[in-house]
Amino acid sequence: MQVVFKCERSRRIRQRARLRRGGFSLVELLVVTALVASSAMAVTPVLSTWQARDRVDGAARALLASLTLARGEAIARGARVVVCPADARAQCLPKGHVCERALRGWSCGWMVVVEQGPGGRVLRVHRRMSGVSIAAAAPAIEFTPPAGQVIGGFRKIEFTAAGVNASGPQSASSSRCIRVAAGGRARLERGACSGRARA
Repeated sequence: MQVVFKCERSRRIRQRARLRRGGFSLVELLVVTALVASSAMAVTPVLSTWQARDRVDGAARALLASLTLARGEAIARGARVVVCPADARAQCLPKGHVCERALRGWSCGWMVVVEQGPGGRVLRVHRRMSGVSIAAAAPAIEFTPPAGQVIGGFRKIEFTAAGVNASGPQSASSSRCIRVAAGGRARLERGACSGRARA
């Protein structure tokens, strides 16, 4: 009898222990949920700033690649190659033209064209990137043979996150500047261009 009683008692103890380990209490779940929610609220502004900076950087690198392509093609083909702001129909925009939603010039997108005009051959078209504002004084950048020089001397193109205050602290960290030398070489810099470019 004593053996049966001990087995029964140990079985009950094991069942109670199993029931206690069965899960989390409601209070524990609410505390964890509150911690996760507050962490998400703290991280959201940081992620949106990072995303805006990433968009600006991506647009600047894409235009830098287009400028490098244009210079290389001007040298290789021995022909004039133009990088110009473009609309949705893949046509070069005249200076000050509004493409959509009050966007002007380079913010609409751009394209690389060999011998701009009716017989021009389009090499690359880059569509508008949302959330990025692009300002440049030049309506187009032309590369000429034999060494890919830029017609008109130095050029600068400034990229900022759309909707960000130009004088705010976030503007400097999320701005990019492309400077094109008279020899045709383009370089990308962090921060705004000195002497802000006009659209």
